Amino acid sequence: MPTAYSRCYDPTGARYGIPTYPWRMAPDGYATRRQLRARGLRPGGQEVTAQVMVTSRRHGARVAYLYRLDLAKPVRPMTSRKWGALALAMLARRTCPRCRLDVGYCISRRHGICGLCLVAEEQCTA
Repeated sequence: MPTAYSRCYDPTGARYGIPTYPWRMAPDGYATRRQLRARGLRPGGQEVTAQVMVTSRRHGARVAYLYRLDLAKPVRPMTSRKWGALALAMLARRTCPRCRLDVGYCISRRHGICGLCLVAEEQCTA
């Protein structure tokens, strides 16, 4: 019976189509999207060149795609219009649809209203 390591180790790409490595065992020169972003880089249009895989009984096989560091490009800087659009989107997330107030925090999607409106609603139903 193959071990979890052998199921995840395919450096030639014969089994999965692209080189596959066990979790935390990828060679140097590769990074995930999050790792690229932490370095101030982006994939820059390159295709996925490898993947890391972990298997578990609970979740099955999970993969993270890897990109080459030497082909990555710097992240584009935010423009004033992008900053403005982001500010408007965050304002919409902080505005309660019931009382129309900016509550200063992002409203939970679970309830969809601010804490004050939620308490008032609970008192009316009790």
